[in-house]
Amino acid sequence: MILDESVLLELSMFPMDKGTSLSPYVAKSLDIIDQSGLDYKLNPMGTVIEGNWNEVFDVVDQCFNVMKSSCDRVTVHIKVDYRKGSLGRLKTKIQSVESELGKSLKQ
Repeated sequence: MILDESVLLELSMFPMDKGTSLSPYVAKSLDIIDQSGLDYKLNPMGTVIEGNWNEVFDVVDQCFNVMKSSCDRVTVHIKVDYRKGSLGRLKTKIQSVESELGKSLKQ
């Protein structure tokens, strides 16, 4: 699918005031991301979401609003890779590196 813009956004968001077990708060964000319909990939340190600029930042905004409703202090780390062109880079970026190496990598 060709779009005017394609964004990969890596998001890590968590409360600073809820102790050491944060999965109940992170799970709320993952539910929002999953229900968004956007392609995403969860990893141990965050989640990468793919879509256009407005779509992915709308999801970040929703996650933040839910998090701040029950937390007094929230840390958010965002990394964005913007590129004009096609979607599907969650897979193709990895495939490109694997092609260069001539082997599959752990995921």
